[in-house]
Amino acid sequence: MSGPFAPGDRVAVRRTDSPGHLRTPYYVRGLVGVVERVCGPFPNPEERAYGRDGLPARALYRVRFRQADVWPGYCGPPADVVEVEIYEHWLEPA
Repeated sequence: MSGPFAPGDRVAVRRTDSPGHLRTPYYVRGLVGVVERVCGPFPNPEERAYGRDGLPARALYRVRFRQADVWPGYCGPPADVVEVEIYEHWLEPA
């Protein structure tokens, strides 16, 4: 299982304020990034936090964001990035 996205795909992170255990950092919700790699399928940690099995497994991606898009007022080099691992159910095509 590789999931619906591939390295180089532009993806948007869903913007939601769901209650409970969330693994996707708030600071990247609503942003657009680029898939850097597919990490593979893993049980969903948002389900596992409540003692469930987290199945079916979901694809986990490492997504690259420009620092200037993540942190308003960022003054570092324009090529600086931050990479965040995000599960497929938080992503959609950009």
